[in-house]
Amino acid sequence: MPLFEPGLIPAPGGLLDWRDSQHFDRWQNRSCALCDKPTPVRSHYGEPVHKACAEDWITANPTEARLGRFASDVQRKRRRDDDHA
Repeated sequence: MPLFEPGLIPAPGGLLDWRDSQHFDRWQNRSCALCDKPTPVRSHYGEPVHKACAEDWITANPTEARLGRFASDVQRKRRRDDDHA
């Protein structure tokens, strides 16, 4: 169960949009699930993983990637007022 709502899964070779602060644990580095090096970055499921490692995993595992292990953040609709600011 995700800790917060995941958005779209990028195409293989694409980039994840992880701008939400919930992807960053400012208190603790944990070993990346994919490369074992320390990272403060977390997936939507709370899994410690470098963004670049997750993007490489999506490229190497396109079929499994569709199950949503790593996904971009939900893109919020911009308000019309923001277009004219």
